[in-house]
Amino acid sequence: MIRIQTEDFNQQAEYEALRADAPDIGAIVTFTGLVRDFNTVGDNTQEIDTLSLEHYPGMTEKVLSDIIEEAKRRWALSQVRVVHRVGDLHAADQIVFVGVSSAHRGNAFAACEFVMDFLKTQAPFWKKEGGADGSRWVEARESDSSAAAKWNKP
Repeated sequence: MIRIQTEDFNQQAEYEALRADAPDIGAIVTFTGLVRDFNTVGDNTQEIDTLSLEHYPGMTEKVLSDIIEEAKRRWALSQVRVVHRVGDLHAADQIVFVGVSSAHRGNAFAACEFVMDFLKTQAPFWKKEGGADGSRWVEARESDSSAAAKWNKP
């Protein structure tokens, strides 16, 4: 299940949807990303008031679907849920939810991390931060690319 939306999401409702397969599942792992009130670029930390997210409709859902299908090929999973917000957000707002259910915790932990790592590096989202010193587009981070690259190692 994939949703791209402007409105906030309810973590409890997403969790309950993952539990719908009980008793066939033994683990649910979730990740919720929040908008930070700062960004560090090199040695410079900048305060952030707003984060505006844009995406490529249709293509975003296709990329996320491909990521989920790859996770399902790698691990035995019951469900994968991804909710990602777009539009104008503020510090502490929820931005992304990734939830995975599986019969075994190892599969659920690995798949949740995998989906998030590839979402950060492959899904067509563009972020623009705003603060007291103006606004700027957020560039890709080397740390995100390194996190995704670890999944390609034998």
